[in-house]
Amino acid sequence: MPNRGARSLILFLTLATPAAAMAQAEVPADAPLSAIDWLSDSVATPAGLPLPAPGPASGVPAGDIAASGVPAGDIAASALPADVATLPLDAALPDTIGLISAAEAGLPADLWGTSPAADIARRLSAEPLEMLPEMGALLRRVLLARLDPPVDASADTSLFLARVDRLLQQGLLTEAAALLDRAPKDDPEIFRRAFDVALLTGAEDAACRTMRETPEISPTYPARIFCLARGGDWQAAALTLETAKALGILTEDEDHLLARFLDPELFEGIDPPRPPQRPTPLTYRLFEAIGEPQATSGLPIAFARADLRDTSGWRARLLAAERLALTGAVSGGDLFRLYRERRPAASGGVWDRAAAIQALDAALADGDTAGVATALAPAWAAMQEMQLERLFAEEFAHRLPRASLPPESRALAFRIGLMSTDFVAVATDHNPMSPDERYLVALARGLPANAPSTAPLPLAVRDGFVLQGVPPRYRQFVEDDRRGEGLLLAINEFSDGAFGDYVKVTEAIAYLRYLGLDTAARRAALELLVLERRG
Repeated sequence: MPNRGARSLILFLTLATPAAAMAQAEVPADAPLSAIDWLSDSVATPAGLPLPAPGPASGVPAGDIAASGVPAGDIAASALPADVATLPLDAALPDTIGLISAAEAGLPADLWGTSPAADIARRLSAEPLEMLPEMGALLRRVLLARLDPPVDASADTSLFLARVDRLLQQGLLTEAAALLDRAPKDDPEIFRRAFDVALLTGAEDAACRTMRETPEISPTYPARIFCLARGGDWQAAALTLETAKALGILTEDEDHLLARFLDPELFEGIDPPRPPQRPTPLTYRLFEAIGEPQATSGLPIAFARADLRDTSGWRARLLAAERLALTGAVSGGDLFRLYRERRPAASGGVWDRAAAIQALDAALADGDTAGVATALAPAWAAMQEMQLERLFAEEFAHRLPRASLPPESRALAFRIGLMSTDFVAVATDHNPMSPDERYLVALARGLPANAPSTAPLPLAVRDGFVLQGVPPRYRQFVEDDRRGEGLLLAINEFSDGAFGDYVKVTEAIAYLRYLGLDTAARRAALELLVLERRG
């Protein structure tokens, strides 16, 4: 345990000193910028201030240091990164890092061709956050694949950072952590993201250890203070806070939050600081540590990961799982296990969705075809409400007794089946009862010429499968060996075209087929047609 008297004295001196004016180091014009605005300022920029040794030169009164009872040399050694010998990392370039091979992703290893990293990163950052499930799954394959690096990858990590940022935006923290774990630890912008992922996943002790053992990393004062405290060196953490205070580095809110974090008993009976509307992961963890956790519902989706812990209530875990399942950050199996965990104790919202899933489960378990017919439509509507139809299809399509259901329920079960991985078998086994169903059967079986329709969207989809060669909009990408940029544009424009620009749908489908992504094109087209409300 730390010397409580010394800690309290230092913190008292910190709070008694008049609040310094806000001082923010300007970001250099050429500094790397994140595509997301909630990363912690855990690593100092090249223009940041070094941590001075305690004493008169640091602006910290020598008497205050003496009052702490800790030798100044010990504090200096504790607050600075450990002085360890390091060897040059013989690791691969960040842009060669991936979790699946190019073949497993169904992509050519040389997808990026002659494209510069920054151009690919800009296109990746422009991708919409909401898209049909298959387009989202295809984009994740691009993000996670081991591909040949861009031509300038040795000097530009912008693509790797953009890949990680996209994963963070979608709450895919496990995947982001796996990429970051394989990357060089001495790159400040890479470490910055690794530190935040660690904060959000409960692995902050390992991140703090990396910070101490990597002299190339220059942590900011809040990150130093947090890590010193996590490591049990409360006295050094308190003196580092006093140093930052004397230098005018921290805002008043940061000062009070960190002081309360270091010694909450000193603030008994005092209202906690007001949480920011847009906290960083570090701020979020600090508020949690002082007993003032923030609700994650209004925060970026990555923060929802915290609500999946066993310490959270069932409702909080359900709501977090639904948010994360939308982006693939939670599997369908995990989501439906949560729906089935216990009997809903109330009605409305997530309780109704859990009840609808449990009612369908019960009818299927009893072999009650009439009960399945009654429960299917409400369960499907509940999943439509949250745009989780594809996960519902993967969970239930193979269990539905399609042949024995009444006509209306059979038609719904057929469409649900088209959203599953068994869409070809579902279409082959189905006896179409309408022109729309004949169209969908032909499309699912890869026979677009047999898919007659006069409606604009089905026609645009069919044309995308009939068109041969490279569509005009993508010809220059192929000629310039920038096929990967073309793929990112196709993912973007398919999602955009789903809202009415059907020429984009046609050309995006044709380009996906040109790249050998016929299955992805068919699944995306089927989703677009089955989920017409999104188009």
